[in-house]
Amino acid sequence: MSAIKISEEINQNRRRFLGTAAMTIAAAPFGMIGSAGAQSNDTKPADANTIKPGTNTPFGSLKQIDAGVLNIGYAEAGPADGPVVILLHGWPYDIHSFVDVSPLLVSAGYRVIVPHLRGHGTTHFLSSSTPRNAQQAVVAVDIIALMDALKIQKAILAGFDWGARTACIIAALWPERCKALVSVSGYLMTNLEAGKRPLPPKAEHDWWYQSSFATERGREGYDKYRHDFAKLIWETASPKWDFDAATFDRSAASFDNPDYISIVIHNYRWRLSLAAGEPQYDDLEKRLAANPVISVPTITLEGDANGAPHPDPSSYRNKFSGKYMHRTINGGIGHNLPQEAPQAFAQAVIDVDRY
Repeated sequence: MSAIKISEEINQNRRRFLGTAAMTIAAAPFGMIGSAGAQSNDTKPADANTIKPGTNTPFGSLKQIDAGVLNIGYAEAGPADGPVVILLHGWPYDIHSFVDVSPLLVSAGYRVIVPHLRGHGTTHFLSSSTPRNAQQAVVAVDIIALMDALKIQKAILAGFDWGARTACIIAALWPERCKALVSVSGYLMTNLEAGKRPLPPKAEHDWWYQSSFATERGREGYDKYRHDFAKLIWETASPKWDFDAATFDRSAASFDNPDYISIVIHNYRWRLSLAAGEPQYDDLEKRLAANPVISVPTITLEGDANGAPHPDPSSYRNKFSGKYMHRTINGGIGHNLPQEAPQAFAQAVIDVDRY
């Protein structure tokens, strides 16, 4: 995979960074990383830099806001009046999956919001009596509540794993809130009826942790070894990603949230119909069970070395009715694509915004 070269332009009147870049990855027809809005002629070039994954410092002080049943912790960067991009992490990861993506998007003029999902990091429940529910619809409702709290009417949504599922749900059920979509591994909505049927042995093996979580012994083990468990998932889902201890530890701190175990266990038990959701979300789940088509502009991504269970891109092509492109990112890129290939992920966000 070739490196991305980023050339930023500084608008002196607005004091805002805009950027351009050329990138070629896996012979895919990528465009240029550039401004999210009109550029002024009153510019001068800045020093060109190449983003090396893992070299950016952690996000600064996080913000907190009440949204729905949660107080959500989130990172924010970029101009307050820039087009909004909401970046959604997966499991077992956290907001630092986007620590290298964020500066690329900020340099292109975007306002970037990166929230901790429920049960992660500094996000916590406002009431001890709220069910620690993690069915797919409720996580999407959390993000809609965050957008409402921040007075964001519409945003580009981009994510992977749980985050990709959440972004797809919002794009399908609330397209008026989603300007465009970037989804790693494509169309990821959970089908409960399909989850009741056994898979072939190889596929069941790939989902071994889901079977473990179905038992109380598995829950206890996950609680006791949550960091070791997550590290094993990182290693198997991204077998060619040479992450260091500091990178892992930075994200693993988010797993010490007091609701983390309950949220993760409920999510996977709910997928197998071993745990109930909340009745107020039944209508949303019914709509999702119909596998709704997504009409907003979409780019789907897949790493060439994704070791986690994931669908073949051809299986979900017909789930996107708007302008659409799929890109496979080569170079040993695994499941945590935004952290392993931040240039490719940022490029997809900017390209889909032009659709």
